[in-house]
Amino acid sequence: MAGLTAAYELERLGYRVEILEGSHRLGGRVYTHQFADGATAELGAMRIPRSHRMVLGLIGDLGLGSKVCRFESLFSDPSAYHATATGYARVGDVAKTLVTKFRRDLPQARSCDEALLLCGWLAAAGEAIAPAGFRTQMYHEFRHGLLPAVGRLDLRPFVGAGGCGQIDVHAFFAAHPEIKQGCGGRIAGFIDDILAVTSAELIRLEGGLGQLPTRLSERIRGPIKRGHEVIGLDVRDDCVLLDVQIGDVVVRRRCEQVLCTIPFSVLRRLRIRGLSEAKMKAISDMPYWPATKVAFHCREAFWERDGITGGASFSGGRIRQTYYQQVDGRRQAGAVLLASYTLGEEAEFLGRLPVRARHALVRRELGRMHPEVLRPGMLLNAVSVAWGRNRWSRAAAVTQWGTSPAEREAERATAAAPEKRLFFAGEHCSSNPAWIEGAVESGVRAVRDIQRWAPLSGARS
Repeated sequence: MAGLTAAYELERLGYRVEILEGSHRLGGRVYTHQFADGATAELGAMRIPRSHRMVLGLIGDLGLGSKVCRFESLFSDPSAYHATATGYARVGDVAKTLVTKFRRDLPQARSCDEALLLCGWLAAAGEAIAPAGFRTQMYHEFRHGLLPAVGRLDLRPFVGAGGCGQIDVHAFFAAHPEIKQGCGGRIAGFIDDILAVTSAELIRLEGGLGQLPTRLSERIRGPIKRGHEVIGLDVRDDCVLLDVQIGDVVVRRRCEQVLCTIPFSVLRRLRIRGLSEAKMKAISDMPYWPATKVAFHCREAFWERDGITGGASFSGGRIRQTYYQQVDGRRQAGAVLLASYTLGEEAEFLGRLPVRARHALVRRELGRMHPEVLRPGMLLNAVSVAWGRNRWSRAAAVTQWGTSPAEREAERATAAAPEKRLFFAGEHCSSNPAWIEGAVESGVRAVRDIQRWAPLSGARS
């Protein structure tokens, strides 16, 4: 998305552009899979916050504004499930369990129920989205940083009519943005992402986000060469030399300017010469987490008979999150369930399994929460992507959880800095890592860098 955005903007400014794409599919980690009956599953990016103005502007630019729909996420449907130590509870009934868990883990805490509830809801979201290794740090920061900070405040204005049943964490942090710093700033990015993925202000595109790279590629006049894998970079004062593998042949290309949008998780495996020590360290050290998504094409939306109309469940175990996809337009012959969405250790475990074994495990585990999925004939098809094992990504996205804002900005600046005639873009070079907004933002910024280097020169990028 970063490369396509940059190419689109460069051509609008009058530059000539040529795109080299290693794989045979455009869009990178924006990947909408289409089943035979037309139903779709998002195996990559699946949601956009309404606050992400750059990507929303691009959606309008590409004539996709009429396809914008609400995306329902974690906690949006009170009938969805939440895994607990004693089984599955409905989201609408789980508040008491969250408070009890925090109070049991902190027997000496004098915090009010409202503070325990706020931390409990954040921890519940963290349990669903965070990798296992990070969850330990999350609980430590919540207990020893966030809970004491919020316990000093009056949280009653943010509690719903059900007493301790509901608390508006989004309104609370909007009113008290400084509270995130009560965790020393190292958990602030994580809280921001929790608020983003549980927001009521999320959108999707009817027909899938894969329409974004498709529409962009249709607008680009320059050649887009798929199956052209860059395997080496030699950065010189007057040019950049690219070693490009096309089938069994390796060709050397001499380019006046190059924009590199290869994820650093892949770039660190290439043969690279001519980069500064700081850039090489940034490429080597950039933190990525794997992610794995498994989607089931089901005979029917059986979850609707259970009262679930959308949103997501915290399914626990190795499968973590389950999303109930909304049906667009006429009801398809089947229905799509994002059966499992995992990050970190669970994603790596699922990613290592052979595809059939992966799908079978997810089906068994999901069957504990939704036994209907085990019925003969219910599962029509299954697809998955283990992004940590994917040749073109080697990971899902950059993570900057657990680092301070100053550390995150330093990493971003080093990652995005041009090196002679080589420029960089991608969500790893942005202030919004792991979001399409970050890719678009970085592509636009790279265009400005190229303009400063070669203003309207007509040189290739």
